[in-house]
Amino acid sequence: MAWNDSGNGKDPWKRDDGAPTDLDQIVQNWQRRLSGILGGGGGARSGGGGGGYILVILLIVAWGLTGFYRVDEAERGVVQRFGAYTESTMPGLHWHLPFPIETVDLVNANQVSNYAYRTEMLTADEQYVNIDMVVQYRRTDPVAYSFNVADPEQTLQDVTESALREVVGTSELEVLIAARRDEIASRTQEALQSTLDSYGAGLTVTSISLENVNYPDSVQAAVDDAQKARNDSERFQLEADRYARDVVPRARGEAARVLEDAKAYRDRVIADAEGEAARFELLLEEYQKAPRVTRERLYIDAIEDIYSRSSKVFIDSDGSGNLLYLPLDKMLNLATRPSGSSDSTRSADSQTPSQSQPNPRLDPAVDPRERRVRQ
Repeated sequence: MAWNDSGNGKDPWKRDDGAPTDLDQIVQNWQRRLSGILGGGGGARSGGGGGGYILVILLIVAWGLTGFYRVDEAERGVVQRFGAYTESTMPGLHWHLPFPIETVDLVNANQVSNYAYRTEMLTADEQYVNIDMVVQYRRTDPVAYSFNVADPEQTLQDVTESALREVVGTSELEVLIAARRDEIASRTQEALQSTLDSYGAGLTVTSISLENVNYPDSVQAAVDDAQKARNDSERFQLEADRYARDVVPRARGEAARVLEDAKAYRDRVIADAEGEAARFELLLEEYQKAPRVTRERLYIDAIEDIYSRSSKVFIDSDGSGNLLYLPLDKMLNLATRPSGSSDSTRSADSQTPSQSQPNPRLDPAVDPRERRVRQ
């Protein structure tokens, strides 16, 4: 017979064990059971009251266990009682009065956090400049970090923008891009840290890394040309300095050498003059003693000096007014040479005495004023 056959006397919508299937009735049954545990009516009140006390105790124990917390090595715990600062805890396992009486803020004091900052600002000469940088900081004072500032990270970003505008707004674009580019990060860090210390934010800026400082894209081509011209100018200056460092020392050395030669020449001329003066004084003394003998001696010395430098002999005939030229040196050379060299001898005879014989007066090794001793 089928389960829904009317002849079996059973309701197909009811269970065989007689348990209620209505949802409202199930909820009512659970409510009655809970009321009995918490101290329901009748004789079951005494047993239900004992179970309620146990449940309350278990809840209190569980609530107390929520007060345990652990502080890591790099962290510091800031305990607050109803929102007021109570104490700071070091790394380890600790307990505090559970919420909502006390709460604990765990602040990582050793971690170095960073955030990227990008902005476009006006310089002192009203030019736009794009700046990208990364700010790194630590939470060095957990108490100040937790209480003095409502949102320390947002405050750090706002103060960074203010400090950067202070640095950029007081510098011209050319100076900021080229000469003082390296000063942007250091000056911004100094102004930023000073402001954070005045706020008592509990943050320490460890470094500011300047990623990019550049012109806007609209003027980048012109700026590149100007930068190239500036680099060429610096290169030319360096080349000129290198050339000057090479030429100037050599010129100074040459000048020093010329001065030394001049001094040596001066000393030599002075010494020669002094020697001539001394010789003349001695000659004067001899002349005063025997004038005639001294004159003849001077004449003979002069003639000897002249003839010693000349290979030609001139003979004056007696009163005829004719001057006889007698080339004794050529005659001697002709006698010693073979006959084949007569043509070259005759051509050599046509030369002047100055061409055939070097002038001893032009020889620096021969002093024309040196007195010769007659043999």
